[in-house]
Amino acid sequence: MATQIERARAGEISDEMAQVAAAEGVAVEMVQEGVARGTIVIPCNHGRQQRAVGIGRGLRTKVNASIGTSSDIIDFAAEETKAKAAEEEGADTLMELSVGGNLDEVRRRVLAATALPVGNVPLYQAFCEASRRYGNPNKLDEELLFDLIEQQCADGISFMAIHCGINLYTIERLRKQGYRYGGLVSKGGTQMIAWMLANNRDNPLYTQFDRVAEILRRHDVVLSLGNGIRAGAIHDSSDRAQVAELVINCELAELGREMGCQMMVEGPGHVPLDEIEGNIQLQKRMSGDAPYYVLGPLPCDIGAGYDHVTAAVGAASSSRYGADLICYITPAEHLALPNEADVREGVRVAKLAVHMGDIVKLGNRAKDRDRNMSRARRDMQWDQQFELGLFGPQARQIRDSRSPGDQKTCTMCGEFCAAKNAEAIFSDCTSPAKR
Repeated sequence: MATQIERARAGEISDEMAQVAAAEGVAVEMVQEGVARGTIVIPCNHGRQQRAVGIGRGLRTKVNASIGTSSDIIDFAAEETKAKAAEEEGADTLMELSVGGNLDEVRRRVLAATALPVGNVPLYQAFCEASRRYGNPNKLDEELLFDLIEQQCADGISFMAIHCGINLYTIERLRKQGYRYGGLVSKGGTQMIAWMLANNRDNPLYTQFDRVAEILRRHDVVLSLGNGIRAGAIHDSSDRAQVAELVINCELAELGREMGCQMMVEGPGHVPLDEIEGNIQLQKRMSGDAPYYVLGPLPCDIGAGYDHVTAAVGAASSSRYGADLICYITPAEHLALPNEADVREGVRVAKLAVHMGDIVKLGNRAKDRDRNMSRARRDMQWDQQFELGLFGPQARQIRDSRSPGDQKTCTMCGEFCAAKNAEAIFSDCTSPAKR
């Protein structure tokens, strides 16, 4: 079967393109053109029924929620619960990133638990399997790696973060710059570097990139070029190693599109606020405006316990400047494996952050809901406010827990309510447009 990008280039409007256009409120021809050019991707593995989600230029910024077991906590039922919680809270995509237990089973259970497009990182299972079979992840056989990529595509994974941009050249940049303040923070990236050095060989995901892209093309799985040398500290942001990997990933994005594979590029990481715009502009320019999947980003390093808030600041800025998919951060970041409550909080905060960015990026398409909320607040229409708010049930619960004497007002101001008192003054001059 042809991929979305191949179908769009042939002039076809697929059902998925039509669904994306309807969900976004844009012309289907705009979606088709974006898919054909590679500025929009639609993760939709041929072998799995799932929600059609568009990621890219001219569309709403999407939120990804990541879940998965660790070597310390292996609870498949909990991962299913987290997958459902992420979907309930409005995540657009999900990544299943397990490294503990039977990885085939947990992946398939998560795929069955949600209608969201699900992504993963194939290197995790590859190195776990090499450790199990040989007692050493550096004994990974590259044929096993490619077999696992094929198997995971066949299971229904719709996008894969694959670390193709790490090679001997990028590793040398780390050495020549004197390593880093924050070290390396990508599990898959660090393991691949260790494998390369132990085997004195270059990364097969780079040297055999055409093979990677062809496997994913056959299943119409989006290839998300992983950011394995991303900075884990703001003082390492935009260093030579990170930029070297970004250059390679942008080149590969162009090559993959030419092969008929849908492509995304992944970004950092920890980035100070004044570098976010430049990072996104660089990626967009070098990649031909490929969708940019940003991990966070976190604009400071001292927010542990509240890094979902830290990341929200970075996500709002990233969305504003053109990032297309934001990976949420939970309150457990840097501290522990997220639980269901962390997942819910992470999705909520990320959704709020990207909406702030979309107000600038998309203009009135994103602003209309805020305008209607403003009118409802002015007119003290509480039910309407709860319907329009991103977090209506939570807002209603707070209000009901501190119910006012006058049900038109709230207990913040009571009889000194500005909205109520101003209504008496200005109700006769409110223009029709502002009613």
